[in-house]
Amino acid sequence: MSDTETKEVPYKPTSPNSKLDFESVWEYAPAPQTSDFVEVKDRYDLFIGGKFVKPSKGRYFKSTNPATAEEVTEFAEATQKDVDKAVKAARKAFEGEWSKISAKERGKYIYRIARMLQERAREFAVLESMDGGKPIRESRDVDIPLVAAYFFYYAGWADKLEYAFPGKKPKPLGVCGQIIPWNFPLLMLAWKIAPALACGNTVVLKPAETTSLTALKFAELVQDCGLPEGVVNIVTGAGQTGAEIVNHKDIDKIAFTGSTQVGKIIQKSLAGTDKKYTLELGGKGALVIFEDAPIDQAVEGIINAIYFNQGHVCCAGSRLLVQEGVADKVIQKLKDRLETLVVGDPLDKNTDIGAINSKEQFETINKYLELGVEEGADIYQSKCDIPENGYFIRPTLFTNVSQSNRVVQEEIFGPVLTVQTFRTADEGIEKANNTPYGLASGVWTDKGSKIFQMGSKMRSGVIWANTYNKFDPTSPFGGYKESGVGREGGLHGLAAYTKI
Repeated sequence: MSDTETKEVPYKPTSPNSKLDFESVWEYAPAPQTSDFVEVKDRYDLFIGGKFVKPSKGRYFKSTNPATAEEVTEFAEATQKDVDKAVKAARKAFEGEWSKISAKERGKYIYRIARMLQERAREFAVLESMDGGKPIRESRDVDIPLVAAYFFYYAGWADKLEYAFPGKKPKPLGVCGQIIPWNFPLLMLAWKIAPALACGNTVVLKPAETTSLTALKFAELVQDCGLPEGVVNIVTGAGQTGAEIVNHKDIDKIAFTGSTQVGKIIQKSLAGTDKKYTLELGGKGALVIFEDAPIDQAVEGIINAIYFNQGHVCCAGSRLLVQEGVADKVIQKLKDRLETLVVGDPLDKNTDIGAINSKEQFETINKYLELGVEEGADIYQSKCDIPENGYFIRPTLFTNVSQSNRVVQEEIFGPVLTVQTFRTADEGIEKANNTPYGLASGVWTDKGSKIFQMGSKMRSGVIWANTYNKFDPTSPFGGYKESGVGREGGLHGLAAYTKI
């Protein structure tokens, strides 16, 4: 061998010159999750007063599977008359049977719901992926176990509210109107219904119009568990249905999770009323990587922070801030890791990134991709194949961006990450805080002192250290600035549903 020939070296993780050969060796056989055992009706009515009832005007809207763009089922469109009917059913239950049940018995009902969710976990996981497009691994291993965990947690508090608030006599608020988003349909339902019932309230809930299926399946479960009629009412529809709930005079509290734009409209509608409210809105989470961080683990953390659930996460770490000394290394490793992500059928167990939730969101994300290029950013997308039908977007990186770029400032709600650098901790903090949002952030370093320094100065409701997207029923969740008002989860989640 001559001196000029390069000797081929086997892959070594510690060698800066060796790379994994992803193109030739990383092939997976299809591993589809069967859905034969799942029953989906052709049409779902409204769930009011413990029964499924037809909408007053007889109107229905179609729901499609975003992975195939094929119709899954139809949902009823609730009008002002239907919402009023649901509120009356909830008021009747609140002033009647539900208020006469002891707190201990109330807790038993919530425990029963939690156990039945566990028993039907596989069914709910498949439906969540079919209806919303998220990978079955996530709905099976994250969403549904957390849904049951939240019901278990709040079931335990039902007869212990005076211990939760020592020296107080907590009372229920009454009828709660709840509006949930499409990114975590059943989990957001659990975040709202479980604490509301534990505190003795009744609810009227509206799921998102693109992901109402598991909420209606939950209604079937409510029937099966024998919960008194009218305690839980579920009405489906679009924005107008939500507005009817917000503006209904006999509702005592509004809980909303969704966009900042709609949150502001709701806040204006509630101004001057005595309704309590909690708003969990948008985010543009910063993920700060210091030079002393374990880089390989940090790269995995970045992948989880932004590409989990196709980036349809309000607390997603969509802005990467990496210290200059390791920026090139982190970006290269990130690009290599992107090439290993599998984009495709949500019901395939190999899939890392599923379908974009709807055609509208697909078009929104694509507009931001074009905008980023127009703003002068460098775009990098993985080279993986994506299905021809349905709504899919490759995981994307934007480098060479500045703080003023719209792709840095605005919530995209898709698998799109922007990358910036910083030199000092102060500069990192300044960039992290320089958005209208303040929902969640992450810090990667091996120094506990840096974690405390960053955590105390970053304006985020949640700050994860050397991890991301970790949720627990005992922990409160909510944001600063335009990311919302109030908290959900933990004791804070109970306080939001009581008169103390």
